[in-house]
Amino acid sequence: MARPGNKIIQAKLVLLGDMGTGKTSLVLRFIKGQFYDHQEPTIGAAFFTQILSLTEATVKFDIWDTAGQERYHSLAPMYYRGAAAAVVVYDISSTDTFNRAKKWVQELHRQVSPGNQNLVMALVGNKSDLNSHREVEAEEAEQFSQESGMFYMETSAKTAQNINELFYEIAKRLARISPPRSSGITLNHETPDKRRRFCCIG
Repeated sequence: MARPGNKIIQAKLVLLGDMGTGKTSLVLRFIKGQFYDHQEPTIGAAFFTQILSLTEATVKFDIWDTAGQERYHSLAPMYYRGAAAAVVVYDISSTDTFNRAKKWVQELHRQVSPGNQNLVMALVGNKSDLNSHREVEAEEAEQFSQESGMFYMETSAKTAQNINELFYEIAKRLARISPPRSSGITLNHETPDKRRRFCCIG
């Protein structure tokens, strides 16, 4: 529920990253508090909604969880175009997924429109529960995220480590860049009619 006098921000958030990095598990843990050891791969994209109430704003997330398979790569721009926030996910136990995450970040920087320079971007090293199998050091990922204008966080959908913290940090950053003393702000360039064409999970 929105707090009285609070501004309301509707924000489109997109998750990008290789198949198997745990993007869907992150979202399901955040929204439903659930984790499945064998999560079916996303086909195309899945849509979720969630509301976070902060002191300074109420943020309504429209979350697009994109498929990680290479054959769906060409569809990704239609999901991240007009996004207010992007979360690029890799698996800390896989260097390959980290290298792929770097390419997603480069693509985001290339595709972001000049009028959307306030895009909030997070680099997420998921599966921190697999620390004993780590291939990507946190320091390396942290440095890359800073150079790319992102914030970095390590998470585990399995143990719920930093899941809520990730989305609250995004919400706080969106609240800071939104216009003051306004309501009904939409940090999202798509029309409601267009969004309603998709079947929603949530």
